[in-house]
Amino acid sequence: MTGADAMVKCLELERVEYVFGYPGVAICPFYDSILKTGIRTVLVRTEQSAAHAANGYARISGRAGVAAVTSGPGATNVITGIATAFADSIPIVVITGQVDSQLLGSDVFQEADISGACESFVKYSYIVRNAEEIPRIMREAFYLANSGRKGPVLIDVPVDVQKAELKSFSYPREHRMRTYRPTVEGNMVQIKKVFHRLREAKRPILCVGGGIFLAGAAQKLRAFAKKQGLPVVSTMMGIGAMESSDPLFFGMVGNNGKSCGNRAMNEADMIIMAGARAADRSISQPGLITENKTFVHIDVDPAEIGKNAGPEIPLVGDLSSVFDKFLEQEGGEGYGDWLSLLSDYRREEEEREEERLQKRLRLSDLPSPELLLRELSLKMQEDGIYIADVGQNQLWSCGSYKMRGGRFLTSGGMGTMGYSIPASIGAKLAAPKRQVVSVIGDGGFQMCMMELATLRQYGIAVKILVLKNQTLGLVRQYQHFFLGDRFSMTELGSDPELSKLSEAYHLRYLSIRKNEEISEKLSDFLRGEDSALLECVIDPDEVVR
Repeated sequence: MTGADAMVKCLELERVEYVFGYPGVAICPFYDSILKTGIRTVLVRTEQSAAHAANGYARISGRAGVAAVTSGPGATNVITGIATAFADSIPIVVITGQVDSQLLGSDVFQEADISGACESFVKYSYIVRNAEEIPRIMREAFYLANSGRKGPVLIDVPVDVQKAELKSFSYPREHRMRTYRPTVEGNMVQIKKVFHRLREAKRPILCVGGGIFLAGAAQKLRAFAKKQGLPVVSTMMGIGAMESSDPLFFGMVGNNGKSCGNRAMNEADMIIMAGARAADRSISQPGLITENKTFVHIDVDPAEIGKNAGPEIPLVGDLSSVFDKFLEQEGGEGYGDWLSLLSDYRREEEEREEERLQKRLRLSDLPSPELLLRELSLKMQEDGIYIADVGQNQLWSCGSYKMRGGRFLTSGGMGTMGYSIPASIGAKLAAPKRQVVSVIGDGGFQMCMMELATLRQYGIAVKILVLKNQTLGLVRQYQHFFLGDRFSMTELGSDPELSKLSEAYHLRYLSIRKNEEISEKLSDFLRGEDSALLECVIDPDEVVR
C-alpha cells in the first residue's frame, strides 16, 4: 500500500462520498488511487470552488466535506474557500499535494508554503513527512474538523510521501489528542443560573446563530422556545432555525435585520445568545446592547464567550447537549405581555414593508427584488435549499426569504462573492432529492460562472437566479449614500449575454423584465428536475432598505 492508497482508504473508512478538486502532478498519485474505489470525484473549474462545494456539502450532509488540489497555485487558489469555511465554522478537510519533501524550501516549480499561508484560516494543519503517519493524521483531521467548534483542516502531502510504501496500515478506532478536548456537556450549575434568571425576567429574548445548525439542534431550539413561550430572533447565519410563520419568531437582527427583531434585543431585560459570535454584523455595539440586562452566551468555543460582549452567565457546550438539558427543565408561565408587544412591533413593520412595496410597484414596473425573492421562497419546495451569494442579493434574500421546512445558506463571516453556485453543487450532491436554488448577483456570477460546466458535466440540477443590474450593487449603494454618488469601479456593463451563455452550457434560460412576469416565470423556472438559469433585470439604483 502506498501513501496515496492509504489516504484513499482513510476516506473510505470515513464514509466519504465525494471529493471536489482539481488535479496536478503533485496530487496525481492520490487521484490515481481513488480510481480503485467507489468515491466519486467532481472536477470543478477553479480550486476555490472545490472548497465552496465541500462547504455546501458539509452544511447539508452534516459530515465533513473534502477537497483535494495540487501544489503551488492550486493550493493558493483554494485559500479563499478555506477562509470562507473558517469564518462560518464549516467542517471541511482540504488535501493539498506538495513538491517532493527533499526539495521543500528550494523554491522549486509550484512550491508554496500552504500550511504557513493558511495559518490564520484553519482549525489545524498537517504536513505529512512519513507515509506511516497518514492513518493517524487522517483520523485526527476528520475528528478535528467536525467536533467542538467545527472548521477546516488542511493536510499537505508531498508527492514522494504519496508514492512511498507503508509497512502496515491500521486506522485508529479512537483519537488520542491530549491537547484537544472540546467541552460538549453544558455545566449544570450555569444552566440552573440561566433558569433562575429566566424565571425573574419579564422581557427575555433568545438570539440564535449558525451554531444551531452545526449542532443539529434546530428542532430542539423550537421545542424549547415553545415550552417556555420564549421569543426568538436570529443572526444571518441562524436564518431558518425558526419557521417564518412561527408566532415566536421576530426575524433577523443586525445592521440589515428586521426592526422588530432589533427592538426586541434593545428592549429585552435578558438576552440568551446561542451559537452566535456577537460580532459586528449582528450586534454593532455589543457593550451598549447588553447594558442593564442579563446576558447569557452559549457556545461550544470558550474563546468566543466574552470576546465581543461580556456575559453575566457564560455557558460552554454543544448546543444539542445544552438544549437537551434545557428541555428537562420545567416550563415557565410565559411572557404574554412581552410577546404581545413584540407582535405589535412585527405587525407594524409588516404593514410598513407592504406599504413601501406597493408604493415601489406603482412607481416602477422593473422587477422588485423583495417581491421576486419572497415569491421565489414561497414557490420553492418546502424542504428546498436556498443559497444566497454576497452583496445586495444576500441582504434582499435575508429580508424576503420565507422559511418553511428548508435551509438557507450563505457566506456570512467572510462574505465571499462567487460562493453560491459551487456551494449549490455540494448541497445538491448531499441531498439529490431536494430542490436547490442559487441566488446571485451578476458580479458574483462572473466570479463562478465557469462552474456551469461542472453542473453540465455531472448532471447536477441546480436552479440559478441571477439578479442583473450591471453593477456591483452593494458597493455602488455605499458610494451613493456615503460618497455623494461618486461611483468608482462598480460598473460591470451588460456582458455576458446570459441567454447565449445558457445556450453554450445547454441550460434552460428564462428572463424577467417586469413585475407582472414574476409569478409565471418563477413557476416555469422551478418546474422539472433540470438545471435552469433565470435572469432578472433590476434597476441599478435599487437599494436595500
